[in-house]
Amino acid sequence: MRKVVLFGNGQMASMIFFYLRHDSPFEVAAFTVDGKHIKEETLLGLPVCPFEEIEGAYPPSEFEMSIPISYRGANQLRAEKYHQAKVKGYRLINYISSKATTWPDLAIGDNCIVLEGCILQPFAEIGSNVIMGCGSLVGHHCVIGDHCFLAPGAVTLGYVRVGPYCFLGANSTIRDGITVASECLIGAGVNITRNTQEKQVFIGHGTEPIAKRSDELRQWLTWAR
Repeated sequence: MRKVVLFGNGQMASMIFFYLRHDSPFEVAAFTVDGKHIKEETLLGLPVCPFEEIEGAYPPSEFEMSIPISYRGANQLRAEKYHQAKVKGYRLINYISSKATTWPDLAIGDNCIVLEGCILQPFAEIGSNVIMGCGSLVGHHCVIGDHCFLAPGAVTLGYVRVGPYCFLGANSTIRDGITVASECLIGAGVNITRNTQEKQVFIGHGTEPIAKRSDELRQWLTWAR
């Protein structure tokens, strides 16, 4: 089995550990997190190694890595650690649940997580460092940019374009042919029926963006693990 180090020591890391253990060809060898955030020296019976020292303890020649950080900081933290792990020389794995529906020739980057019940229709393209929560749908000929997060039940219909760093909330729907510009935040249950502009935020039942931009709300998203 291919040996993997998981970045994180919170709920997301624990959940992906479970998925990899029961539904993948990967064996999790350790967890890693920035040294200042280490709470305990072990997690789920495995060592927690400072990210600053990870290459020495678990060299990239022998270990791969997964960075299952949630949408913390509007996806910025996951992107930051993704790039840092690349600089350290790690190959970043994908986890695609055996209970997800995909088709041949799927175009997908690295460090992606596709959970159970997801549907990726033919000709869909998924960038790198994307997380798809359970039951989300990427329609035919859709393009999902790098560093996005699709919450459970999020739906993008055919020919949708989603720019980098977007967040699509639970049960949100992007109508066919729509372009969602980069760094947009689409709240739970919101329906998007026209193209958006960069960093717009849509929450509640209205169809208009709120006054604040997504970069002004990053501090509200610092708790997400």
